[in-house]
Amino acid sequence: YDVCEVRPGPNLNMIVGANGTGKSSIVCAICLGLAGKPSFIGRADKVGLFVKQGCLKGVVEIELSKTPGNIIITREIQVVNNTSAWFINRKPATLKTVEEQIAALNIQVDNLCQFLPQDKVGEFAKLSKIELLEATEKSIGPPEMYQFHCELKNFREKERELEVNMHIIETQSSDCREISVIICNNLCRDKTNSLEKMRQRIERYKQDVERYHERKRHLDLIEMLERKRPWVEYENVRQQHEDVKQSRDQAKEELKNLKELQSPVTKKIQETEEYFKSLDMKIRDKATEIKDTSQKCKQKQDALEMKDKQIEEIHQALRMKKDEEMDRQRKIHNTHKMIEDWKNELNTMAACENLQPQTDAVNNELKKLQEERANIDSDISDLTAEKMNQEREKKRIIDRLGQLNNIMNMKEENLKGRFRDTHSALIWLRKNKDKFKKKVCEPMMLEINMKDNRHAKYVENHVSANDMRAFVFESQEDMEMFLMRDHQKLRVNAVCAPAESCAESLPSRPIEELHRYGFFSYLRELFDAPHPVMSYLCSQYRVHDVPVGTEKTRNMIERVIQETKLRQIYTAEEKYIVKVSAYTNLTLSTNTSLRAAQFLSSSVDTDERGQLENQQQDINNTLKSLEMRLTTLFERQKHLERRDNELRQQKKELLERGNRRRQLESKIGVKYDSLKQLEQDAINLEKESQQANVKIKEINTQKAKLVTELMHLIKNCISLNILKADLVLQSTTVAAEKNRLESEYKAASVQLRAAE
Repeated sequence: YDVCEVRPGPNLNMIVGANGTGKSSIVCAICLGLAGKPSFIGRADKVGLFVKQGCLKGVVEIELSKTPGNIIITREIQVVNNTSAWFINRKPATLKTVEEQIAALNIQVDNLCQFLPQDKVGEFAKLSKIELLEATEKSIGPPEMYQFHCELKNFREKERELEVNMHIIETQSSDCREISVIICNNLCRDKTNSLEKMRQRIERYKQDVERYHERKRHLDLIEMLERKRPWVEYENVRQQHEDVKQSRDQAKEELKNLKELQSPVTKKIQETEEYFKSLDMKIRDKATEIKDTSQKCKQKQDALEMKDKQIEEIHQALRMKKDEEMDRQRKIHNTHKMIEDWKNELNTMAACENLQPQTDAVNNELKKLQEERANIDSDISDLTAEKMNQEREKKRIIDRLGQLNNIMNMKEENLKGRFRDTHSALIWLRKNKDKFKKKVCEPMMLEINMKDNRHAKYVENHVSANDMRAFVFESQEDMEMFLMRDHQKLRVNAVCAPAESCAESLPSRPIEELHRYGFFSYLRELFDAPHPVMSYLCSQYRVHDVPVGTEKTRNMIERVIQETKLRQIYTAEEKYIVKVSAYTNLTLSTNTSLRAAQFLSSSVDTDERGQLENQQQDINNTLKSLEMRLTTLFERQKHLERRDNELRQQKKELLERGNRRRQLESKIGVKYDSLKQLEQDAINLEKESQQANVKIKEINTQKAKLVTELMHLIKNCISLNILKADLVLQSTTVAAEKNRLESEYKAASVQLRAAE
């Protein structure tokens, strides 16, 4: 592990786990961190070997329970020089000081009855009864118990010595033999005890000696087998070499036979290949001849098509001559008719009357009409400019309303992310509002709009999170129907506003009286909300009577609590709740830090939104009025344009009536000239037809010659194709034979390569 923190309970007595999970890491850390020596663990003789590989330093930190305060012992182990630095409660200390602190807590990591590493289990099992008793006394008894036990044994030895001495003094009058017997008995008893201890020690060592001799036998056997191994390996490899050598000689013989069998096939393939190439050359020659003959045939066919086109062009030219002559005759007839009509009109036309008064009247009316049109164009321009200004203002208002709607969308997304069931119920409510008898308000976090987003934290810390996402109903019946919600089983909150409105409730005192304490407003004045929501908050949370203060309020909070007798107080960053004990009449206050706002930090200014919507309605009405005025002006403009066109048409007719006679005389003269030219351009169709027949006869003679040549070329091409088909059949047969031989050759080649 790079970093590992272990928090054992007060009764830790065993660490268990699968291999590699870190049991030894914890045990080693306990031992080394409590001034234990590496030998106590039985794994390594240097502390640097306990640090993770690749690291230059390791740290063990142990916190020990102690009255009146815990102590923290830290050991930093340096890998380079196997040194340790000790700290007690983060302050440098010596090893001796650490050992004194540990001894004071009766911690003995060198005592197997108190601290037993996995590698010391065997040593623990070998302890004698006397050693187990002494280790147990050190482990669980008070510090003086083992000391008393040692003193008790010393006293027992001294007692025995004193008993011997007293017995010697009492029997001085007896003979020396009796003294000698007593001394010998005591010495014999001591020797017997020593002998028993040595026998027990020999029994413990006997198993170690047996394991040592068994290990020695295994090592001798391994040494003997290591000496035999090269000879066995050599014999195996030599036998393999002989087998492979024999297989190689057999493969050489098989390869030679395969090469001899493949030689005739190779020669036959070469002969087939040469014959196939000669046939292919002949086929290509015939194909070239066929191509040349086909090209000549195509040229003859193209020449025949060209002759047909020439004949068609002659027929087309003749038809065009006929059409041209018919057109000339039709034009002559029409010209005669037009001249006759114009002469009749001249004969019936009366003398030209005086048209000037009518022309002047039309000109005057046109002048007045143009002045009126100019005025209308000016009015249209002004109204259009005003309409564009109103539309720009409307676009600005729509953009701002869109921004406000985006804020509402953000609040809805926040609701969806935190309370998905509530959001699902909101969607259902919007689709089914017609099912409710009275007004239903959406969750409070959507309905409440802060006047200043910085004050959102006061409202959110005052109103519970459950109520922030609750729907507000004016009718208990509507709320019960909503909670059923078509059995959707969504987990949502709903509250009912009080029957008697509390939205306009007055505070217990005016806010001006609290200004000297740093209060600037009551909670109700910090936000806007629909009437049912505000009524519920005033009734349930008394937002109309909870003041909000500043840092000034915090600095004089004790005075505020004593003088104002307020039950709930908000300062810049804290909330205070004041209670009076019913038994002692003492004033108790608790304060908590304000949480950051989560739901109301993005609020919509409802006043601004209402003003924008009213402005939008006014602009729509103005645009509608402007549109009606423009429509009237456009209709008047169209009427004037129609009248203008009528007057101009009248003026044109008056002018044309004065010029008509001169125009008719001029037109009749022009038509007589045109008629004369048409009569001179007559076409001789009989002569043109004879010339066309001569040309067609000459072309048909040329076509007959070309057809004869084409028939000869086609016969030649057919004979060449027959020869080519015969060669192709031969080539196909040879190719099949060649493929068969190559397939056999390929199969033999595979065997040959495998043999090689």
